[in-house]
Amino acid sequence: MQTELQHIVDTMAARVGRPALIEDRRQRVVVYSEHTGLIDDVRRTSILRRHTTPEVIAWFRDVGIMDARGPVRTPASPELDLLPRVCVPIRHQDLLLGFVWFIDHTGDMSDADIVTVTEAMPDLSLALYRENLLGELTSQREAEAARTLLADAPETRCEAVRSLLSDGVIAGDGEVTALVATLVGTREEPVDEPARIALEHTLVATRRWVGPREALHLVRHDHGVLLLCCGRGGGGGRVTTEAAARHLGQTLRSASQGLSSVSRTVVGIGEPRPRLYDTVSSYEEALQAARVGARLPALGPLVSWADLGIYRVLSRMDTRELGAAAVHPGLAGLFAEEASQVLLETLETYLDLAGNAHATAKKLRLHRTTLYYRLQRIEQLAETDLKDGNERLCLHLALKLARLNGDRPDR
Repeated sequence: MQTELQHIVDTMAARVGRPALIEDRRQRVVVYSEHTGLIDDVRRTSILRRHTTPEVIAWFRDVGIMDARGPVRTPASPELDLLPRVCVPIRHQDLLLGFVWFIDHTGDMSDADIVTVTEAMPDLSLALYRENLLGELTSQREAEAARTLLADAPETRCEAVRSLLSDGVIAGDGEVTALVATLVGTREEPVDEPARIALEHTLVATRRWVGPREALHLVRHDHGVLLLCCGRGGGGGRVTTEAAARHLGQTLRSASQGLSSVSRTVVGIGEPRPRLYDTVSSYEEALQAARVGARLPALGPLVSWADLGIYRVLSRMDTRELGAAAVHPGLAGLFAEEASQVLLETLETYLDLAGNAHATAKKLRLHRTTLYYRLQRIEQLAETDLKDGNERLCLHLALKLARLNGDRPDR
C-alpha cells in the first residue's frame, strides 16, 4: 500500500514541478516526494518526526483546512517559520482522510497545477482509505507475517508464527481455521476498486467482532482472508467458525450493496488445523471452496470445504484440459438436444439419488412413466446404459465437471 501511495505522490510532484507531502487527517505524515529547493522548519520537522507540532496543527485548523471541500491557499506565519502553502483536502465519499501539501513561497503555483492535483484525488483517496483501514488493526509487519503463514516454505512459516506470538498479535498457538471472502463480478464489468475497499472494511469489522488477538486478516488480489486462531470449536465462550463465517458473509453483502460491479458474495470455509504452522492447508481449502461457490450459485453464500463432495477432487484438477466430453463422450449428444436442460436435470437428480427411480420421481414431481421415458431418451442420446455402474459413474462425474466449468446448456 505504501508503495502505491509513494508512486502517486511522486507522480503528482513531478507533474506540478514541486515537492509534495501527504498527511492523514490528524496531520501525521504518511508519505512525501523527494524534496529539493526551499523548505521551512515546519516541513523539515514533519519529515524528521513524521508529525507536526500542536501549534502548527491549531494554526492550520484556524485557517479552515478541516472543513475545506476544495484547495486552500494558506498564508505564511513568520512566528512558526511557516511559508505559504497550497493544501488540497483528501476526501472519500465526503469523509476527510488527509491533506496534500505544497510549499508555494512565491505564490506561483498556478490554477492549472492545482487542477492537475485534484484530478489525482480519486486514486489518492482510494489508496489512503485502504491505508487507513489496514492501519486500524494491523501493522505492516503483521500483514507480512500473515502472508508468510499462507506460503509454502516451512522455515518462513515457523518464523512468522514466532513473530506473531512474540508481538502479542495472537493469543497463542492453537487451532486455526481459514475463511476466504470473495466478490463475484457481474457479466458486464469485473470487480472494481470500491468493491475491494468494501471487502477490506468487512474483514476489519469481522475481526473486531471476533475479538482482540483472536484473528488475523489479509487482503489479496481477488479475495480476502480471515484466520480464526486459537481454537474455535464453540467451547470456552469463543465465537464459533460458523458464526464468524455468517457474520463475515452478512457484513460483506451489506457492504457491497449498491456496487454495480458485484453480483453476489461467497465465503469459503476451510477445515481446522491444530496449529498456526498448518494454516496454509486450511487456507487452500477455503480458497478452493470459495472459487467453487463463485462458479456454482446453488451452493449458497457460505461454502464449506467439508461439504463439497466430488467438487473437492474436481477443484484441485486442471479442468481446462479435461472437458465433460472427455470423461463421457455421450454428453455431447445430450448437450445438443433441444430439451437438454430438462434431460440434464433429470439425469443429475437420478444419479445424485443413486439411481433410485422412486425418489427421483418424487423430487422432480414426475409421474413414474414420464421419468422412465426421459431416462430412455437420455440413454439413446448419450449412447449409454444406465444399468451399468461404470457408465453411471462417468456420467455423474462428467455432469459435475461440466457444471464446475460452466459448460452446461442450463447455465
